[in-house]
Amino acid sequence: MSETALIDGVIPRAAVVKRAPRIGAEIRDIKLSGDLPDEIIAAIKGLLLDHKVIFFRDQGHLDDAEHERFALRFGKPMLSPTLDPAKGTMSILEIASGGFRTDAWHIDFSYLDAYPKTLLLRGAIIPPVGGDTVWSNTAAAYLDLPAPLQRLADDLWAVHSNAHDFAVFARPTEAEKRVYDEALTRASFETEHPVVRVHAETGERTLVLGLYVKRFVEVPKHDGQRLFDLFEAHITSPENTVRWNWKQGDVAIWDNRATMHYAVRDYCDQPRVVRRVAIDGEVPVGVNGRCSVARIKIIRQPPAPSSTS
Repeated sequence: MSETALIDGVIPRAAVVKRAPRIGAEIRDIKLSGDLPDEIIAAIKGLLLDHKVIFFRDQGHLDDAEHERFALRFGKPMLSPTLDPAKGTMSILEIASGGFRTDAWHIDFSYLDAYPKTLLLRGAIIPPVGGDTVWSNTAAAYLDLPAPLQRLADDLWAVHSNAHDFAVFARPTEAEKRVYDEALTRASFETEHPVVRVHAETGERTLVLGLYVKRFVEVPKHDGQRLFDLFEAHITSPENTVRWNWKQGDVAIWDNRATMHYAVRDYCDQPRVVRRVAIDGEVPVGVNGRCSVARIKIIRQPPAPSSTS
């Protein structure tokens, strides 16, 4: 679907400003809400498929409830399976400095067999300097691969897990490790995904890698690491990326099936809080038609509170 068909008569062409040649666009002069007309929502969805990640400034009117209402227009919100259920049932996840680390390239929840298709992130508290997020276009990265490497990637499968390797983070603290250890005690996941999935809506081939990859199927660890580094280098090439300088009230929406992202951790002890809604996605399908498979899926119930007489 062409950009002209998506925006003519609905969103003025001048309101869509590309932020990088291969990925990312800022959409101006739209006030996001759950009450937007269907044709505006359809145009936003189309722009998202075209640009992979889209940005909206000056959305400070959104609170958690309206953020969630708007997100419902994109599908069914999912709750994080590794979070403490005592924290409530809203689909809003708060990501704050001192909590989960996101300063590594990743696909959100890729350790699930059906990981989210869309994420909607709102800047609540933004440091005066730093705290940018970088997204990469994994469809463009696949197209950049030489044909022999495309064929190799098409045949590869990788195991994704929420068991974290802290070697990917710079100087993790004991408190940060406890956050992940507590999440792992609540739920454990391991899934085999194709390294190349076929996008359910666009038909594009996109690379599926990132932080949660533990190994390639039937590939020795040493060789697997070299392959991982090779493909990741294409995904994170500057030509395939866009960097967003957050302001309070900004909203970013990205296609989690065609991107990876990295939250830059350069704001020292300044507070940074963003709030996110994840939208249910479909099980990935590889080039050969084979679907991803969950190998481990354990969600542990919290112990019942003890009663005293």
